[in-house]
Order: sequence, then structure tokens, then C-alpha cells
Amino acid sequence: MTEPVPRHQIRARHTASTVVVYQAYAPRIGLPAARDGAFPSSWKRDRMTWIKPSFLWMMYRCGWAAKPDQETVLAVEITREGFEWALEHACLSHFRPGLHADEAAWKRELKRAPTRVQWDPERDLHLRPLPHRSLQLGLMGEAARRYADEWTVSITDVTALAREVHGRVQGGDLVSARRLLPEEPPYPEPAGLLGRLRE
Repeated sequence: MTEPVPRHQIRARHTASTVVVYQAYAPRIGLPAARDGAFPSSWKRDRMTWIKPSFLWMMYRCGWAAKPDQETVLAVEITREGFEWALEHACLSHFRPGLHADEAAWKRELKRAPTRVQWDPERDLHLRPLPHRSLQLGLMGEAARRYADEWTVSITDVTALAREVHGRVQGGDLVSARRLLPEEPPYPEPAGLLGRLRE
């Protein structure tokens, strides 16, 4: 019998030194980023950007690369050191009684934190919500600049993969669609890293 997936768990493609996250952009940003392996100067480093370790949650967010300005899906390989720095400096994106002393304390923490964590329902191949959650990491200020200019190891355009998986789902071939999905095993989070970031 398969063990149930924990409600809050990071699942991601990762190596001993890197982790893969996904984003979707308009071609004017996504194509140069994939070509050069780095975000172009037109990528705004002073705005919040959200990264997602789940391929299927990214597909839900970008509509299989069909939503306007999200037609190019990128797999961004970043250092584990950077990823864990982002988690260590994060605040939950919403107030949680019991975790925060009060709403005012949460707002102060949120204002100071360069990153924020949000847990959204993971998705299946039909993009329907699942009982367990998928991590989203919002990066702003220092975190966004570090992500673009220090943590990024490689950037790959995976739009064709998104469309291939979608085509097989539409054709009812879920078995082969599932085989194409990137493997996302549990991420070996350092002890206590997510203790204050679970809803």
C-alpha cells in the first residue's frame, strides 16, 4: 500500500548541489533566458517573483503554457544553498493563529522578510487539486536579485515538454503522460527548516 503524501512536503528535482524550480514567462523574457542560461537585464529584479518546484502546479498556473505572457515555461536550476537561504528567511504569506503572536506581528515579519512561502493544493494530470500541498516561494528585494544573479546555475526551456504532456492527457493517454513528468522526489530539508512555515 502506498504511503500517503504528507500535507506539507517539498518535492523537487534535485541533485547534491542544485534544485529545479519552474516559472513561465512571455517569450520576450523566457527565450533569451533559456538561450543565455541567465535572466536578461529586462527581467525586473526589484519585483516579486514566484518559483515553484512542482511541474504540474506550474502547468496549472500557466494553463499548459497557453495563458498570455506565460507561453514559455522555464526549468530553472538553482543552488541548494540559495534555495535553503530563501526558506530560512521566509515568512508565511498569510497570518496563522498559534504560529504568529498576532496579526500585527505577522505583518511586521512579512514586511521584513525577503521571501514568503505559500502552500497551494498540488495538482494531478487533469490539474485537479490533490489533498497534499505544493510549495510556492515568493522572492523579492535581496532574494530576487540573488536568485537571478547568484543562485541560477542553468535555465532550460521546457515548453515543448509541457505541450507534449498536455497533448497526451487530452488524448487520454495518462500512462505515457505520467512517464514524461519530471521526477520530483521529497527534498531532504534540513531539520527544522519548515517548522515555522507549515500552515
